[in-house]
Amino acid sequence: MTEEQEVFLAHIQKKGLKRTAQRDLILNVFLRTEAHLSSEDLYHLVHREDPSVGQTTVYRTLKLLAEAGLAREVRFGDGLTHYEHHYKHEHHDHMICSNCGKIIEFYSAELEAIQDAMAAKHKFEVEQHLLRIIGICADCRRAKRHEDKLTEKSQQQIPSPSVRSTR
Repeated sequence: MTEEQEVFLAHIQKKGLKRTAQRDLILNVFLRTEAHLSSEDLYHLVHREDPSVGQTTVYRTLKLLAEAGLAREVRFGDGLTHYEHHYKHEHHDHMICSNCGKIIEFYSAELEAIQDAMAAKHKFEVEQHLLRIIGICADCRRAKRHEDKLTEKSQQQIPSPSVRSTR
């Protein structure tokens, strides 16, 4: 049994819940997926392996994973709650492409130092912080430039309508 499985088992036992094959499957699918998953995303992955697992079971198990410290809820401004690995994972922040939804994780010691300095200046005790930077990723900007060039090229090839004089 992995350390994460032991943490999860201890948590559900403490809550008076039983270990089930469905919970084990949901945990294992989540642990082997490094993406930022919504409950629906995880449901689809789990459903491929066991169609008998219901969406409510996946949602409740994700909540248990978060309570156990194995998953962390993150919001990217798309109206959904996403979950990412949290247990023994280093802190990081996110850049989100508003065009394609790509999520880039990053860590910046300089940003962390600025946040700590601002908290100290305002005598604020930080419990946690989440930084989201919304913008357009390099791939989408490259695709847009390519599209713009094609549009420009096609407009140059369209002949101007001839103007007739009516004198």
